[in-house]
Amino acid sequence: MKICVIGSGYVGLVAGTCFAESGNDVICVDVDEAKIEGLKKGVIPIYEPGLKELVLRNSEEGRLTFTTDLAAAVKASLINFIAVGTPPGEDGSADLKYVLDVARSIGRHMESFKVVVDKSTVPVGTADKVRAAMKEELDRRGVSLEFDVVSNPEFLKEGAAIDDFMKPDRVVIGTDNVRTAEIMKELYSPFMRKTNRLIVMDIRSAEMTKYAANAMLATKITFMNQIANLCERMGADVAAVREGIGSDSRIGYDFLFPGVGYGGSCFPKDVKALVKTAEECDYDFILLKAVEEANELQKRVLTDKIFRYFARENAGQPLAGKTIAVWGLSFKPRTDDMREAPSVVIVERLLELGARVAAHDPEAIKEAQKIFGDRVSYSHNQYEILKGADALAIVTEWSEYRNPDFDKIKSLLNRPLIFDGRNLYTPHRMRDAGVEYFPIGRNGKTMLEG
Repeated sequence: MKICVIGSGYVGLVAGTCFAESGNDVICVDVDEAKIEGLKKGVIPIYEPGLKELVLRNSEEGRLTFTTDLAAAVKASLINFIAVGTPPGEDGSADLKYVLDVARSIGRHMESFKVVVDKSTVPVGTADKVRAAMKEELDRRGVSLEFDVVSNPEFLKEGAAIDDFMKPDRVVIGTDNVRTAEIMKELYSPFMRKTNRLIVMDIRSAEMTKYAANAMLATKITFMNQIANLCERMGADVAAVREGIGSDSRIGYDFLFPGVGYGGSCFPKDVKALVKTAEECDYDFILLKAVEEANELQKRVLTDKIFRYFARENAGQPLAGKTIAVWGLSFKPRTDDMREAPSVVIVERLLELGARVAAHDPEAIKEAQKIFGDRVSYSHNQYEILKGADALAIVTEWSEYRNPDFDKIKSLLNRPLIFDGRNLYTPHRMRDAGVEYFPIGRNGKTMLEG
């Protein structure tokens, strides 16, 4: 099939590349000339495991091309994916400016039947706005051309996006048109060879499905963080509680790991957007408002622990002159994405309290430098930042941090002290290693003394 993907960011580039990998001819379009020139040379603007190899192979074999010429791409393609950003507005609602600009451009340049697919995460009712914007352009041109608008939300996890696309849990297609549904089924058939996980529904339900899925996952994470905070106050072990409730098939183990809050490009933005959508329908989404508030508070839990610990030595300015080493800056492992990352709140608060911060991350240092500049020192060696530091704070659960050399850690830190925002280790293991350990939801002090 001839496909055009407009927007070569995270979603657009992954989708376009995977469609090309399944044999389609794909044109990726973006207004950023530097990005397009880079992609033509094999420079991938994001970090995603396996993506670069697929981009290079499909580019070399001629199935994947990159351009800034939207008009030519639209004319050459049957299916036009809209995969541009929908940043949150000041009131939390999704900003559809870029989506509707693309819709108008398609209407301006199309010369035959087109299937226009909303791949961007958009509020319920966006397909109607896309359809209206396209029709307005066609009317202005004085032409009558058939087209259809489809909702096809993405469910990609950063760090595992290629597998998620090639072996999806489900593919949601929102359309009321039988012919369009068959076109989309054919497009996705290479990804459905073992079992058919393609679900066709009405457009508004498809648009709601994406928001509902992300809001549910954000709620599950936040619930477990709240349970962890309560466990810590009551002397319970959240790891044991997770095992106890996760074994219930109605609940499951996924997204029940406590930590320092969720972040990234999806959950925070989509929770805000769904709350705003509810308000526009005169509905007070109390639960999601609480989720949003609790998540922001959770980002302070680790710094609160650090502050209280050092306040025992200096009640006035406990962190003044202290150096805190931070392992992990990206909002999750296997990505360099720092959008809404808990690390941003944690590092900014440490700096605000007078601490010096030395940071390591396998992939996100360049992104961190854009945010913190030279207020933070960085190293590509996770042990180098420990030298002379007063404590280690673990913020992101990269694999590199799961089995470190604790003897080396102890020899480099001023004192053997770890604040673990991801519960990577057990209190028993830390006690044996001679490390003073403060995890989330496990009452580190009690465990150390026990």
